[in-house]
Amino acid sequence: MTEHAAISATVSHDTTLHVRDHCLCLHAQRAARALGRRFDEALRPVGLTNGQFSLMMALNRPEPPPMGPVAVLLAMDRTTLTAAVKPLSRRGLVAVLPDPRDRRGRRLALTEAGRDLLARALPVWVETHAAVEADLAGIDVDALRQGLKMLS
Repeated sequence: MTEHAAISATVSHDTTLHVRDHCLCLHAQRAARALGRRFDEALRPVGLTNGQFSLMMALNRPEPPPMGPVAVLLAMDRTTLTAAVKPLSRRGLVAVLPDPRDRRGRRLALTEAGRDLLARALPVWVETHAAVEADLAGIDVDALRQGLKMLS
């Protein structure tokens, strides 16, 4: 018997059920996917995904931010952020600009069309977010938010 088979054979089905029912990672992943689908569906009429909405909201600042802090805020590496920016840039919603302090760096800015689309998407987000919070009646959503922040 291989080492892998020996290890697998020692995990009981009761243990599997316990992990299924108690694993914070599994439940967080499932909740994130369900929330993502819900916001994707709600934002579809304005032509955005939930990830694009979050990215554009992260760029809604008085000054165009450098890529690094945006990647940190969105819990992405820079390569993933670059890939996420490309379709928004092609649509004319986000501009990638040289950093005036470091010409090797890049800053990200919403274009006028991006700001307009974000303004149209915000009421959809507000309504969907309120519905999600209503679905969590009886749960302290502020405590849930704080707990999730502590994990990131």
